[in-house]
Amino acid sequence: MFERPQAGETAILVHVSRQGAADPDELQEFRELATSAGARVAGLLTGVRYTPDPRYFVGKGKAEEIRESAEAAQAELVIFDHALSPSQERNLEALFQCRVLDRSGLILDIFAQRARSFEGKLQVELAQLRHLSTRLVRGWTHLERQKGGIGLRGPGETQLETDRRLLNQRIDQIRRRLKKVDSQRDQGRKARRRADVPTVSLVGYTNAGKSTLFNRLTHAHVYVRDQLFATLDPTLRRLVLPEGENVVLADTVGFISRLPHELVAAFKSTLQETVEASLLLHVIDVASHRRSENMGEVEDVLQQIGADKVPRLEVYNKIDLLENAQPRIERDEQGLVTRVWCSAQTGAGMDLLVDALQARFHQAHVRKHLRLRPADGRLRALLHERTRVLQTQDLENGDCEMEIEATVAGFQRLLKKEPDLAEKLLEC
Repeated sequence: MFERPQAGETAILVHVSRQGAADPDELQEFRELATSAGARVAGLLTGVRYTPDPRYFVGKGKAEEIRESAEAAQAELVIFDHALSPSQERNLEALFQCRVLDRSGLILDIFAQRARSFEGKLQVELAQLRHLSTRLVRGWTHLERQKGGIGLRGPGETQLETDRRLLNQRIDQIRRRLKKVDSQRDQGRKARRRADVPTVSLVGYTNAGKSTLFNRLTHAHVYVRDQLFATLDPTLRRLVLPEGENVVLADTVGFISRLPHELVAAFKSTLQETVEASLLLHVIDVASHRRSENMGEVEDVLQQIGADKVPRLEVYNKIDLLENAQPRIERDEQGLVTRVWCSAQTGAGMDLLVDALQARFHQAHVRKHLRLRPADGRLRALLHERTRVLQTQDLENGDCEMEIEATVAGFQRLLKKEPDLAEKLLEC
């Protein structure tokens, strides 16, 4: 069997359509995926096949054509824009004498390059190990031998069984670590619920402009680049609405068509922010020719993770790429804003989006005046945390008078938590 190089950059891409000619947008996305992974595309071969071949996925003639193209380009890698079975990968590698990667393996490789946080790296590794667990025998001839030699003779465990056992041990270890991280995230979500701070989660197809919109709204500095999966690790920032309400904005990983199930399962804890969000901002690239298809793919993933019932607001982004498109809002029969047309790049329509968020989260407010003693430092800090402090005045005797504003429900919860607060209230 051939020796696998440590890295392969020159690649031949293969896309097989099940009916008719291939969609140019699908081919462009496939090429961008390969480029995002660091491959230098030497050629793109297309074909039509109604049912996959059990041996090569493509027919024998097409497989020979791919082999000749790979040899001519001296390619080290052949990438299929489809899910291949382990046996198909193995057979194709034996024929091509170079590495073969399917769509799932390609996306996993991109995620592995982009992961920056401890949690993100663990999640990607877990997805990779799950994917690898079905491909342990790929290209390895020594795995059929049993251990032997002085001091190594045992019950006859094969190398394959050893590798599978070690892999399963590593998967269990990662799951335990992710469980701890998930517990910490859950504590943060509970704290936001206690403080009556809603979460708004940005979702959408990859490269729809979510991170640019996130930066525009929160003045953050999240990494932004015109490439697929530029954002992998989730980021949370506080957004203060015009009337003082606080919301937490969450930027999440972008979705893509035929997203590997291993990734959906591995990132379930991260996507929990989406599941438990008060509102989803579905960011849509309005200039994309595949707008409807991309929206459908996002809906499929939301259904997989159980977030399809969460209220949502559609954000038609990138109107600067359309002719004569103006910022505007669309409402349903009840007058509720359902869609905002804007451009995160230029800032056009951002005021309409903020107003729509304000309308969604507007609540009845109350204003209260209180007097706190010097010993009430903890209560003073709590008021700064849970309410909007309008003004404070320090008195000569050390007391402090405060004017605060809070939602009715939030102030009732505060009174329930701190019964002594009622004694501090002053008549207006």
